[in-house]
Amino acid sequence: MGMAKDSGELRHQAIVTALASELERQADSGASRIDVDALAKAVERSLDPAPPAAEGRRPSELNATNDD
Repeated sequence: MGMAKDSGELRHQAIVTALASELERQADSGASRIDVDALAKAVERSLDPAPPAAEGRRPSELNATNDD
């Protein structure tokens, strides 16, 4: 039960951080209105981040000839 609460708290903190960062970025760029779409995208990225670029091959990309 403690894990769900910790997970929820981590999710909440990720959302707060994403919103704060995006709002700061918009303020620094001189935006006169809040770009809600950019806020939504920031939250989406924080909840489902892109995998690292140099992660290597996925299991579906492997076969006997490239299992070095």
